[in-house]
Amino acid sequence: MPVLDLPNARDAARRHGLPEAFAELSVFRILLRHPTVALRLGDLLQTLLFTGNALDPRLRELLILRIGWRTGAVYEWTQHWRVARGLDIPEADLLAVRRWREAAELSEADRAVQATDDTLDTGAIGDEAWAACCRHLRSDQERIELVIALGNWTMFSQLLQSLQAPIEDGVAAWPPDGEVPFVGTQP
Repeated sequence: MPVLDLPNARDAARRHGLPEAFAELSVFRILLRHPTVALRLGDLLQTLLFTGNALDPRLRELLILRIGWRTGAVYEWTQHWRVARGLDIPEADLLAVRRWREAAELSEADRAVQATDDTLDTGAIGDEAWAACCRHLRSDQERIELVIALGNWTMFSQLLQSLQAPIEDGVAAWPPDGEVPFVGTQP
């Protein structure tokens, strides 16, 4: 799907009330071809990332990176690598989501990434993973947001890959080392 050129994307974002910063992203330069959908997805991202979010940003980014890795969504991995590093999450912790079962860097709370694998494998968080999540996510808001975040970024993975959203110019794919996942059964 072709991306809108930057001036047209910025104009469309302004006209439809989407933050102009979103118009800089390739994914929204595609989504702005359907402004209503772009606006609603932008609203959800604003909530999950910036306003009113209850879920710990570290856990959110580990989950998003795990989804990107498991599904082979280069755009998702690349964008959220930058977000996570901006949150000062150590590189070793981010790389640990590639092989979370063996990762000594991840705490018990971080291991809620199992919930990600459960949803990708079966469509729902399994009892064991849910119990682990509930030990670390004390509020109903956090628990609901966890499920919404998993669904949202799984949907974005599908959207990004299906519409072939290109990585922005000058941004290297699969940071930090260019390793590409084998999509299928993951460790």
